[in-house]
Amino acid sequence: MSDVEVDPQQAHPHPIAAIAPRRRRPTGRRGGVTGGLSSGSLDASSSTSPPPRFCPLPNGVEDNWTWSKRHRSKEVVLRGPNSRTVHFHPNWSKGTAGVQGKRSLNNGRHYWELHVSQRVFGTSIMFGIGTKSARLHANAFRNMLGENEHGWGLSHKGVLWHEGVALLYTKRFRENQPTQIGVLFDGIEGTLTFYKDGKCLGVAFRGLDQIDEPLYPIVCSTAAKTEMTLKCTRREFVNLQDRCRAVIMRRVRSAAQLEKLKLPLPIADYLSEVIDEKKPLRQVNQLEMCIMNYDLYEARE
Repeated sequence: MSDVEVDPQQAHPHPIAAIAPRRRRPTGRRGGVTGGLSSGSLDASSSTSPPPRFCPLPNGVEDNWTWSKRHRSKEVVLRGPNSRTVHFHPNWSKGTAGVQGKRSLNNGRHYWELHVSQRVFGTSIMFGIGTKSARLHANAFRNMLGENEHGWGLSHKGVLWHEGVALLYTKRFRENQPTQIGVLFDGIEGTLTFYKDGKCLGVAFRGLDQIDEPLYPIVCSTAAKTEMTLKCTRREFVNLQDRCRAVIMRRVRSAAQLEKLKLPLPIADYLSEVIDEKKPLRQVNQLEMCIMNYDLYEARE
């Protein structure tokens, strides 16, 4: 069942009409309404603590999912309150281990943040999403999340993986230094965006709204004694405005195209929030892949 229940009295005959700004009475509530969202789309009363400083869903609610004890590698140990800490390869590593989150992501907006321990090294430490068919264990050091069509992942070497294709995305993480990784899944716009230490790295994957199978958070690592802890899990309820924007923006791909429509400024601003005009990511060539895979620590992961 969908998390959204649309009031028939608020239905609009046209997508543009659905996102037209409406006058709202001041409620006196802290935070108010941002980004063109109607106040009725959020259950603010269910949030028991303020969002973290860099959370991209400030008006969302807490979403206390955790890692699955069933869907994990034998080389993954879950620890801490609500099993939120993942400990990879507790003794030594002979391959790649992963774990799947319990939360199904489709048709909503979700943000989660991971504190990664200082043991950042080796062939591949990865963050992202996948279907239930995504592999969670391999007896080899490999970029497991994104090795096929069932996963979409970012490795600590700054490379995106999907269908076995590697794309340059960001700088390689500094080895042996802790870091915070945020993941924003937008099931309405169909995008996956990563954050590092509070900085947005840009849209990594698109078209995820076309995936029929349930999608889940997944992390994996080849490095022994790596730890990741869920520090933030938030969820945003989606309203009719956002759904109409998603339909419109499938045809409008750039700020120049949007400007030609000559829409009222509030509507144009709302639509432009989801435009990303960064240059297309470049595929990693064989030489770069060899350099990335060369690691002095790799023999003793």
